[in-house]
Amino acid sequence: MKLYSTNNPSSSVSFKEAVFNSMPQDKGLYMPVSIPRLDDKFINNLDSYTLPEIAFHVAQNLLGDDIPAADLKAIIDDAINFYAPIVELEENVYVLELFHGPSLAFKDFGARFMSRVMSYFLEEGEKQLDILVATSGDTGGAVALGFLGVPNTRVTILYPKGKVSQIQELQLTTNGQNIRAIEVDGTFDDCQALVKQAFTDAELNEKFRLTSANSINIARLIPQTFYYFNAYAQALKQGKSRVVFSVPSGNFGNIGAGILAWKMGLPVEQFIAATNANDTVPEFLKTGVYQPKPSVATLSNAMDVGNPSNWVRIADMFKDKPEQLKALIIGYRYDDEETLKAIHQVFDHYKYVVCPHTAIAWQALKDYQQDKHTSADVAGIFLSTAHPCKFPDVFDEEISKHIDMPEQVKAIRSKQKLAVELGTDFAGFKEYLLKNG
Repeated sequence: MKLYSTNNPSSSVSFKEAVFNSMPQDKGLYMPVSIPRLDDKFINNLDSYTLPEIAFHVAQNLLGDDIPAADLKAIIDDAINFYAPIVELEENVYVLELFHGPSLAFKDFGARFMSRVMSYFLEEGEKQLDILVATSGDTGGAVALGFLGVPNTRVTILYPKGKVSQIQELQLTTNGQNIRAIEVDGTFDDCQALVKQAFTDAELNEKFRLTSANSINIARLIPQTFYYFNAYAQALKQGKSRVVFSVPSGNFGNIGAGILAWKMGLPVEQFIAATNANDTVPEFLKTGVYQPKPSVATLSNAMDVGNPSNWVRIADMFKDKPEQLKALIIGYRYDDEETLKAIHQVFDHYKYVVCPHTAIAWQALKDYQQDKHTSADVAGIFLSTAHPCKFPDVFDEEISKHIDMPEQVKAIRSKQKLAVELGTDFAGFKEYLLKNG
């Protein structure tokens, strides 16, 4: 597999190099030189394959011989060892539950696959791998658990002070070992800017072997395609061959992976980009003007991104067909009041509890189905990206009673928070890294 930078299409690096470098020095993002189209026989018979079998076939077609088949299969069987069911709530409304992994969030797919790929490529005696990651909520916990105890790696997680839930904070600050957390007195965008600047700092790159576990890393994006193919496989079992996906969108890695799956031949009729008040992309889809703006804090904190990194990947996939992009993706945005209303409607209609991000995806799907008068044979699938227990402050007493508390959450509540507090200036962050190297 060869990859180029979105800022320099004539460049070319190996998959291993892209995984370890994470972001090109020209500040673009890595994309495959060619995106393989899977054969129709495989697509039409997806319902006869298991999730690990689908994941292996997709990954092998993308990676080629970068990882031998037996090794790739072992990585996938170890990383993707939990399920991701679609649950029918009403006719043509399905929820894709992506919270059954260790950190109770969809990011377990990307973090677990990436950590095992990095461990596989790391050779004995090589310089320690320093992984920098910014999180707006769920990435930190998924990366922490994905890399915990992985030899010759160290993870530094930056998160915005007071803008993640208590359980999210505990998931990324209570691990110890090779995981350390930095509480930044700012927004997610500030955290992301610090990480990006570190990758282009000559002194830091001289001293450390830096890489990222954010969705800017191509090894995070690839495994997220797996659950789109698998969701379609489950829809086929329900007799549905036409689907639309509604995706809660913050940094746009999730929907970017869905579009990559579409490029590989997955027959998706529409992607719905559902955002909170941080509506940079929905505004672009309406006006044609892409205008990043400072992020604002909302109840759906993992989506509080004003300048989504992965949008450049999506735009790059349609650089020759911009009108196709606007036809394939439609944007909806909701404020906190509308999010709370959606949570209550989902509970009232189905006795089903959704996190605020998932509520936004459900509302966008329902509004899309009403706006577009979708036909009876089109299944709407909205992504549930996190377990509702991670957002206890959002729910009233009646809904809270219906939330099952997973064992791993009960276990971390007794652990001590370990985090270093820093401001948003890069000099302070750089000094911390150099002093604690």
